[in-house]
Amino acid sequence: MTVKLVLVAACALIDPDGRVLIAERPQGKPMAGLWEFPGGKIEAGERPEVSLIRELKEELGIVIKEACLAPLTFASHSYPDFHLLMPLYVCRRWQGIVTAREGQNLKWVRPNALRNYPMPPADEPLIPHLAALL
Repeated sequence: MTVKLVLVAACALIDPDGRVLIAERPQGKPMAGLWEFPGGKIEAGERPEVSLIRELKEELGIVIKEACLAPLTFASHSYPDFHLLMPLYVCRRWQGIVTAREGQNLKWVRPNALRNYPMPPADEPLIPHLAALL
């Protein structure tokens, strides 16, 4: 049986107070209402870092230099109709002000409070890695 593999890159933006940015999936999208780390699909032929730089500019209006993206961990999760592979990067430095450019809700959350926000199953295992880092 062949399973569709979906590659997505995610980023834990960390502010000077050690809080992590999460975004609520908007209505009309799969898993609407759940909170996730910003990012998006990796296009064909694209490296994860390049994908994140593009996605975070589109979604949040910020500019990130590739040198500021540090890989932390990854998620590998089987959903009913596809398998998700998602590297999680950490970023503490960017240019611009984080703004919800796609109508999504944003929150800066302390790592020990991330479990208070319902997340997609693939995102949940990433929380302990962030808590250990911060």
